[in-house]
Amino acid sequence: MKPERLPAKETWRALYRHFRPHRGAVALGAFLTLIGSATGLAQPLAAKSLVDRLGGDDSIAGILILLTALVVLGTAIESVGAYVLERTAESVVLAARRTLIGRLLRLRLGEVERTQPGDLMSRVTSDTTLLRAVTTQSVVSAASGGLTFIATIVMMGLMDPVLLGVTLGVIVLIGGAVSLVMPKIARATERAQEAVGTISTALERAFGAFRTLKASGAEQRESAAVESAAEEAWRHGVRSAKWQSVAWSSVGLAVQVSFLAVLGIGGARVASGAISVSTLVAFLLFLFYLIDPVSRLVEAASQYQVGSAAIARIVQAERLETEQTEQTEPRQPAPTGHAAASVVFDGVTFRYRDDLPYVHHGVSFDVPGPGMTAFVGPSGAGKTTVFGLIERFYEVTGGRVLVDGEDVREWPLAELRAAIGYVEQDAPVLAGTLRENLLFAAPHATDSEVRDVLVRARLDAVVERLPEGLETVVGHRGSKLSGGERQRVAIARALLRRPRLLLLDEATSQLDAVNELALRDVVAEVSREVTVLVVAHRLSTVTLADRIVVMDAGKVRAVGTHAELVAADPLYGELAATQFLATSA
Repeated sequence: MKPERLPAKETWRALYRHFRPHRGAVALGAFLTLIGSATGLAQPLAAKSLVDRLGGDDSIAGILILLTALVVLGTAIESVGAYVLERTAESVVLAARRTLIGRLLRLRLGEVERTQPGDLMSRVTSDTTLLRAVTTQSVVSAASGGLTFIATIVMMGLMDPVLLGVTLGVIVLIGGAVSLVMPKIARATERAQEAVGTISTALERAFGAFRTLKASGAEQRESAAVESAAEEAWRHGVRSAKWQSVAWSSVGLAVQVSFLAVLGIGGARVASGAISVSTLVAFLLFLFYLIDPVSRLVEAASQYQVGSAAIARIVQAERLETEQTEQTEPRQPAPTGHAAASVVFDGVTFRYRDDLPYVHHGVSFDVPGPGMTAFVGPSGAGKTTVFGLIERFYEVTGGRVLVDGEDVREWPLAELRAAIGYVEQDAPVLAGTLRENLLFAAPHATDSEVRDVLVRARLDAVVERLPEGLETVVGHRGSKLSGGERQRVAIARALLRRPRLLLLDEATSQLDAVNELALRDVVAEVSREVTVLVVAHRLSTVTLADRIVVMDAGKVRAVGTHAELVAADPLYGELAATQFLATSA
């Protein structure tokens, strides 16, 4: 997902959106910074007065005390202002991360499947960090630096317009060269951030299949891929640093050249009597004081170039399509006597993207509740997609999916999913404890309900032998559990939700014969009160179903019982004879 450069107007609009909630704190920080700058502006004037008094009998103690007080006061005020801005910057990052995390976790499944997860993670981490400076420090640096620059120029003009003209000539000449550098900083930073996203993606891929990586002897190859991305980030980071150093050194060069020019021309004007020595000294002090506001302006421009690259990536992530999930409290489990859900597919057509072929071609079937319905068919027939459409992971291209007689698009999404228990084909287990995994879909479940579901899913013996029972950490993606144990955890998690509709996508494929038979009995028991839809490749599961839906090439080929389909449908007869694995009599 390569980010597009945003127009300047849109970049500023996005920056202001992040800056706006904190504008009061930023204004306070800017005000304190300006006060500190104002005390600095008074110092050359005090120094001029001091030089004038050196030739007379007036005491200079008061002037020295005033100068000291100005230095201390200005430093203290600017320190407070810097703290306010730093604290506000952290708040900007926190708010941006909260917004971005909430949005990314509500992305439509199709958007996540088209985007590398590691790249999305880098938007939340490294990109928001770059946002930190540009939304506060850059704004304040530009405002305070600009005002201080103008005030300093005015004071210098009042002292001697000729020397001011010399100073501005040098600054404008070198400033024009600096302006050519700024776009290069933006481009280098953008490329560096893209490379950081590539690093996250490569690491996420490696750790997501760590056993496969080791078994394949791919450590060096994967390390090389990550190192290549790291080197790419380094190259562009160095390029950005190079151009930023050019910009910063140009500030020093401008001041030094101005100093030499002012010293030469100013010395001649002192010799001619056009200005006094004290005026030249004060002007030179103003010139050195000009370093700070000019540096702030360059810093603001540099940070804007860096931040604009991050803003473009953040805005792109914010434009990804999300689901309209309601922000409600988790629903309490329904009572035991809740009604089983019915499911109807009415002429459903579907494809994952407009440039891809259709997966479903007018799929129609009717599943009244309760009971078990099995979906069978060759690989690629569209069986798993049925579950994705029921859950509204995807939206139908045509036709309707009805649950309890109502189009799923009319259901509040949270309410629809609260009525469904879903066990995926690869039965994912999340990092954390076993208890956290079980309660993931049913946070209000009681300890007695947890114990009951452990027995039903044949997990009670597993829990007993774990060192810390339910509090045992199961590892990344459940790496400390066997495939069959992970599958049982996923089934227990779904059962603990006490759904009205249970979707099982090859949920017993990794179980041995004994546990498969036991869980098959559990599913059969659940189906007396709940509507169970199961994608199955085992004959032992299929023969228990009240009805079987045979799918082929995105269409429903036949519906019936095992006996009816063996007699009437050749494809089903062939599948039953050659593909289903009978694991129990």
